[in-house]
Amino acid sequence: MTAFSGATVWDGTGRPAQANTTLFVRDGRIVSVSSDGSAPNGADITETIDLSGRYIIPGLVNAHGHLSGLWADESIEDEIDRVRGDLELFAKYGVTTVNSLGDTDAVIATRDAAHPTDPRARLLAAGPVIPPSPFPSKARTDAQANVEAGVDWLKLRVDDNLGTGTKMPWESVQAVLDVANENGLPLATHLFYLEDAKKLLDMGTSLVAHSVRDVDVDVGFLSQLRETKVCYVPTLTREVSTFVYGKRPGFFDDPFFTEHAHSGEVARVSDPVFMDRMASSRTAAGYRTALEVALRNVKAVADAGLPVAMGTDAGPGGRFPGYFEHMELWMMGEAGLTPEQVLMSATSVSASCLDLDDRGVIAPGMWADFMVLGENPLESLQNTRSLEQVYVAGQPVR
Repeated sequence: MTAFSGATVWDGTGRPAQANTTLFVRDGRIVSVSSDGSAPNGADITETIDLSGRYIIPGLVNAHGHLSGLWADESIEDEIDRVRGDLELFAKYGVTTVNSLGDTDAVIATRDAAHPTDPRARLLAAGPVIPPSPFPSKARTDAQANVEAGVDWLKLRVDDNLGTGTKMPWESVQAVLDVANENGLPLATHLFYLEDAKKLLDMGTSLVAHSVRDVDVDVGFLSQLRETKVCYVPTLTREVSTFVYGKRPGFFDDPFFTEHAHSGEVARVSDPVFMDRMASSRTAAGYRTALEVALRNVKAVADAGLPVAMGTDAGPGGRFPGYFEHMELWMMGEAGLTPEQVLMSATSVSASCLDLDDRGVIAPGMWADFMVLGENPLESLQNTRSLEQVYVAGQPVR
């Protein structure tokens, strides 16, 4: 058993943080949380890690990310090892669980090969995003193929990409929902428009996987969220990634970013041709405006007391895993949520929205997935930059 002693612990439940607290961890799980340092009866303490003056919070749970292998070291060739490299990067920033909503066979294989005490982010996989087929039978076949691959979620898109594409017909959406219901799987939906979000909630979607971004949400939508108990995932940083590289972003100079930044991807989005194309893109300008709506809407959902689950859509090109999760927290704070609301969204609320009952809080029986910070994140969300160490199943990551 390992004792992590002396820290101030915020457990993710909304209770006040407790100073001078000791976590006792064995076999990757929390055995006891003690305010007086007393060990469980009969415990054989093999190691004590002094965290006096530090702050412990649960590891972050990303309700909407992606695994691709893009972020692994360029020398790694094996597909599964590259996905593991992505998971290691997420974990270095304190993201200890990722719900990958759109991925490859290698991601599912990586999940299946993982051991629960591996020192990298835990993984849920959805398989390929179900294409927007005009034929319900084809949509059903695609969904069933994901089921047979052993996915944790199904994922589809109901979006026209600011009028540049064609949405999946509602008959095909229903076909995918039928497969989800028949197999007891949750369905996450990529959406943009308020009216589509309302219809999807009526049809039975399990997760609003992006912000409503065309107009401000209304009382009717908030009532639907309350009645269905479906969680809302803002993915604010997804919008940022669509326009921010029109000029050199300020976060490229943030030491918290540069510590683990993928140099190849930084170079790609810093290419003058790429930057000029983004700066002049009408689509980029549209998503910049959409972000303003998204910021208002996450505040409205939170103010209504409804569950907001932190998600970023990080993982594809330009969406830097790990750092974007912290940026998401900071942006949620800028939208008007309190630090406690934001941190709960990224820990216990997100875990609950994914139906995960063994993480997201610091409590006996939970996986010992947690972050160690040098400064109090409840005073300022910017203090997540003071991250010193991450533990997954009690194993150090950074």
